[in-house]
Amino acid sequence: MFTRNSTLRRGLLGASVLALGLGVAACGNSTGERALSGGAIGAGLGAGAAAVTGGAIGTGAIVGGAAGAATGALTDADDIRLD
Repeated sequence: MFTRNSTLRRGLLGASVLALGLGVAACGNSTGERALSGGAIGAGLGAGAAAVTGGAIGTGAIVGGAAGAATGALTDADDIRLD
């Protein structure tokens, strides 16, 4: 059985993975490309975070995908330039 400490640790790990993924979710040249790549990255990270924390993987993928797509769609090219 999970202890309070291990559950908290898993939750923090899942939140960290999701936050890191959303930071790179806006990769692409156009708004559509950023929304698509953000959605894909977000869905993968959401599913992974749900698996780590013991949540529903499908729900994690849907929520992560929606958050990633929104992040990608709301950014512009100047926000993501790494050069």
